[in-house]
Amino acid sequence: MNDLKKANALTKPMEAIKGFSKLSKSAKVEWVCSHFEDPEQAYNVLGIYWNEDVSLQKLHDEFIENTITNYYLPFGVAPNFLIDNRMYCVPMAIEESSVVAAAAKAATFWMTRGGFKTRIISTTKVGHVHFAYWGDYEKLLNFFNSRVKELLFKESESLTKNMRARGGGIKDILLINKTYEEENYYQLMCSFETCDSMGANFINSCLEQFSRTFRREIENSDLFTDREKELQIIMCILSNYTPECLVRAEVSCKVEELEDEKKEYTWQEFIDKFEKAVHIARIEPYRATTHNKGIMNGIDSVVIATGNDFRAVEACAHTYASRSGQYRSLTDVKVENGVFTFWIDVPLSLGTVGGITSLHPMVRFAMEMLGKPNASQLMGITAVVGLAQNFQALRSLVTSGIQKGHMKMHLLNILNQLEATEEERKVIVKYFETDTVSHSKVIELFCELRGVNSLEEIKK
Repeated sequence: MNDLKKANALTKPMEAIKGFSKLSKSAKVEWVCSHFEDPEQAYNVLGIYWNEDVSLQKLHDEFIENTITNYYLPFGVAPNFLIDNRMYCVPMAIEESSVVAAAAKAATFWMTRGGFKTRIISTTKVGHVHFAYWGDYEKLLNFFNSRVKELLFKESESLTKNMRARGGGIKDILLINKTYEEENYYQLMCSFETCDSMGANFINSCLEQFSRTFRREIENSDLFTDREKELQIIMCILSNYTPECLVRAEVSCKVEELEDEKKEYTWQEFIDKFEKAVHIARIEPYRATTHNKGIMNGIDSVVIATGNDFRAVEACAHTYASRSGQYRSLTDVKVENGVFTFWIDVPLSLGTVGGITSLHPMVRFAMEMLGKPNASQLMGITAVVGLAQNFQALRSLVTSGIQKGHMKMHLLNILNQLEATEEERKVIVKYFETDTVSHSKVIELFCELRGVNSLEEIKK
């Protein structure tokens, strides 16, 4: 039994602790490990993942709070992505088997059919000052347009100077009446261009400055009653829903080029089922959820590898998929005049400067491998991987089925869980070259090789 299994049980539940954040790293580790059945082995598990380079470990420790070790994800690459007539080898950080293989397979398929094309539709990002106001809306609107709006731009110039020098800044500020949904609720809806940065800190700093200027002007004006001057700033925060920060990625080819090389199906059969599969994901939320999850397998893995915020990207993508009032597929397909076209429109708020992009060594490696893309180029690359992932998943689903390839990739995980020897692995992998992998059959073969009837006998 390995160290990980020895240390996986707590002897007592975790109790509350005061001042944990003020403890040294070693004290935090000691406190956590003291609750395990074998504290020494628990400590060893954490220590396995510490970096021997002290300065590098210190860098990782300071990315977040209360760090006790590092958590590794596999960092893979998918070659042969021809995107806008340029070849890429794309970094992908993900723990799920078959994702990288599927992306690479789709990339190779489309490399000889013109590759992927991308188009940035817009790069606008949004933030809000949410506030409550007790008074006449028309009075507030007129005052905002005639007096306040210009001041908001002017008094935030020190914050926007560097961004404006790079071609970005504040695009517009609108007063929005939301009282039909929540009593006395209004917004300043603000749009921004943040160039190659994701821009969260920039946007939030601007919004907080807007709120100060806005409230001051209301309080100092003779146009408003005392009650109206009690304008309440509720919060100032960017939105991770960025439907105008949008990219399209697509592939297309003549329908005959979709013919199966192994002659297991015709291009007519493939297109008929492929179209129906996409249309089902457009109308059936149960299918759309799994359909889009597969897309995000590809997108998230690139987002993580390049040091961007995959939670924000996920939230935005799923909100965008629901913009019609029903959750739908992010991809679509059409066949016109003998040409098959498959595409994705997806909002992606990404950055190539700021955050950890210049700090994390593997993020720097990923960016350099991609040729140091700007934010728009990274949007295109990321959308392409999501499209590729979806194409290959649908291609498998409507032909051989999803499990044939997926379970062969999953086989290694099962063998690792069983702690199979190298010789046992070779025998079992060889067996499944011509048979579909199932967990029960792997266990059966493993027990046969060990000369036992069940895993319980091995554990004894």
